Amino acid sequence: MPILRGSVTFARFHVDPKAVPRDARHFFSRALARGAFEPLDVQRGEEDRAAGFVTLTDADSTDFAGGVLESGRALFAFRVDTLRIDAAAVRVELERWAVAFQAEHKRPPARRERTAAKGEVRHNLRKRTDPTTRVFDVSWNLASGEILVWAASRKAVEEIAAALETAFEVNPAPRSVVALAAAQKIPEDALAPSPELMGLAGQEVPHV
Repeated sequence: MPILRGSVTFARFHVDPKAVPRDARHFFSRALARGAFEPLDVQRGEEDRAAGFVTLTDADSTDFAGGVLESGRALFAFRVDTLRIDAAAVRVELERWAVAFQAEHKRPPARRERTAAKGEVRHNLRKRTDPTTRVFDVSWNLASGEILVWAASRKAVEEIAAALETAFEVNPAPRSVVALAAAQKIPEDALAPSPELMGLAGQEVPHV
């Protein structure tokens, strides 16, 4: 977990501090439970991905009743589980089944039979495959309304921002340099590296 390890890779958002009511503990507990992580059911379901909020200290726990508030901040995490079935493993198992089918029935399997067998092979592999898990920390400053999402992936950041919006019914506004510049109507050209930064001070810089 980046916060506990001291990583400084994060995306910054802002929400109106007034969005958090006086009973902050109940507010966060209820909202996080609304968007809580639900594990994949590899035995029954066919979903290959699950995502949702978990506690900061235990990625397997969605018990937020114990509280997520600490030193004026709400600390929790967002977990993503992904199940990937190796296509090569499916082919190997399917060919093994096809050989056994032909030996038993004295004919190759029909397309319908092969399709049904492929589904069964994939289902069996699902039951033997462990999903990969990624956990991203989230820090919400109650006084300032600043939210830090400790993730480097843009896709992950966008997904977490959308989950926050849905669970908490807020509108997290990005606070990146580009977003702040756009909000203040600063021209994009003004964000370009300066000659001093590029080591070109005192030299003529061509306009491109």
